[in-house]
Amino acid sequence: MKKILLIILGLTLLLVTGCGKKDETSELKSDGGKKVDYKVGVVLGLGGLGDKSFNDSAYLGLQRVEKELGVKFKYVEPTNLSEYDQFFTEFSEANYDLIIGVSFDAQKGLEKVAKENPDSNFVLIDSVVDLPNVKSIIFNQKEGAFLAGALGEMMSTTKTLGFIGATDIPMINEFRSGYEQGAQYINENAKIKTVYVGGNSPFNDPAKTKELALSLIENGSDVLFTVAGGSGRGAVEAIKENENLYGIGIDSNQDGEVPGRILTSILKRVDTAIFSVTKEGLEGKFKSGIVVLDLKDDGMETTNFSETKEIIGKEKLARLEQIKKDIISGKIIIK
Repeated sequence: MKKILLIILGLTLLLVTGCGKKDETSELKSDGGKKVDYKVGVVLGLGGLGDKSFNDSAYLGLQRVEKELGVKFKYVEPTNLSEYDQFFTEFSEANYDLIIGVSFDAQKGLEKVAKENPDSNFVLIDSVVDLPNVKSIIFNQKEGAFLAGALGEMMSTTKTLGFIGATDIPMINEFRSGYEQGAQYINENAKIKTVYVGGNSPFNDPAKTKELALSLIENGSDVLFTVAGGSGRGAVEAIKENENLYGIGIDSNQDGEVPGRILTSILKRVDTAIFSVTKEGLEGKFKSGIVVLDLKDDGMETTNFSETKEIIGKEKLARLEQIKKDIISGKIIIK
């Protein structure tokens, strides 16, 4: 009878591998050599690992969870929205201690499964679900985008900036709004041209994004800010091919993609959010509700300009740092 039960348990755990593109399980030990009896299941955003953006940032957080906390994790990479329900259900039925959905793609699936499984603890990153067993972590995106717009306008010779969004939705347009406000803070006559990737794979269509980037260049944009997940690789290719064009990265550190011409990257610290919420859960301190991370608590930040300090110059960097301080203090109000 015991053997039968063990076989059944093994088959149940195998179900969590699902039908997505890939899943992985971590089984490292903590620094003390003892495994922690706490399991984290993660459903990544569409586009998966290798996007050099949101998902890659999430994975950095998981690696830190593994190394510093000794916590085991499994991640899955959905290939379409219909898989979210399945993955969240499988993690819940396998009694994972914490189940994390990365990106707003996960919102509907997580909400449905969280309602059906009130004894499981869920975390949604980059969107909000208001349930007693869900913690939602969002970012003050406008603050980071404001810095991008300010820097872009300071560096632009045409005084025309380009913005490429994945799709025309509020989350993406918060970035656009902050970007516009930052540029207009430097120059009230700044021009921002906006395009959207759209289509069936707005976060994973680099070919179309490259076409859009080239069209923006032809129309006078000489700094591009692309908020489109894995689609952003197309904008990077366009920047590589146009030596008078600058880019600004998003979510993960993309500065090295085109050294000297990615001015900085606006980081959503998804990695820090994943580490913090896992640590809370491990310590028995999981709490539902909404958490907003911003410049003040380093939830949003720029990279360190290691590739572009000399290109940007001390004067512009000092001005950008002052703008950041003024946002944090409330002297600059972002609408």
